[in-house]
Amino acid sequence: MIQLLRTSIAILLLASLSYFGFITYKYAKNYEASTSQIAAACDANGLASEKIDALTSIISFGLVKNESKIVLQKLKEKQKVSKEKSEEYLYYFMGTLALTLLFIFTCSLRGAALTLSFVTFISLIYGLINPILMVTIHKQVEYLGDVILSFESKGIIGSIHKLFESGESAVAITILLFSVLLPLLKSLTLTSTLLFHKHPWSRHLVNFFKHIGKWSMIDVFVVATFLVYLTSNGGGISQAEIQVGLYFFLVYVILSMITAIQTQKVLQRED
Repeated sequence: MIQLLRTSIAILLLASLSYFGFITYKYAKNYEASTSQIAAACDANGLASEKIDALTSIISFGLVKNESKIVLQKLKEKQKVSKEKSEEYLYYFMGTLALTLLFIFTCSLRGAALTLSFVTFISLIYGLINPILMVTIHKQVEYLGDVILSFESKGIIGSIHKLFESGESAVAITILLFSVLLPLLKSLTLTSTLLFHKHPWSRHLVNFFKHIGKWSMIDVFVVATFLVYLTSNGGGISQAEIQVGLYFFLVYVILSMITAIQTQKVLQRED
């Protein structure tokens, strides 16, 4: 009966993590889209059109509305709501994660490790698909005001795609291997090892992935490299903003190490 209750609680916590992660992703993508639209509306052409609309509105004594300004205000409202919601649900995810970590202390060693492995996999998926870094380059231009020169918002998957498009295949393949394929394979292997812990190959696989697990941090280095590259453009002021994807991936990096250690303990106990 107690085991059934623990299993039910674990499933509920994992489902809650998946739900909060998905809602965070949805609002993070909305924030990314609205910010991109604002950047497009605030380039030189967009601001020039807004100035013309403002002048037209003044000349017509308000009979002709400044549509550009109205659209921009709506986009900024949507941007604000999306950002607040994405941060709110990220907090919910982290709070549920804290409850899950407390819960595993009531579980058996194998049950705790298995729960951690599922949490690790969930964190990895949302770390890969969410935007990680948003960089805006803008410049003050006379008569126009603050002109946005360029806007970039990339996650790990998007960065790999961009590298392939720019001909940097070697770098793209390296990041794909160490930041996507290897973490996915590691998470699936650790989960399989816990489910089939009596298989003779389990120990070898865990030892192998524990040794190379430190390479998962390579994409944090890549994000930092992107930041330096994007913010080094001359002729403008760069503004970088960390997005929710980085937090999900950092959670994965930390939990994957803990899961590997817990899995080894499970296998040692089976000896």
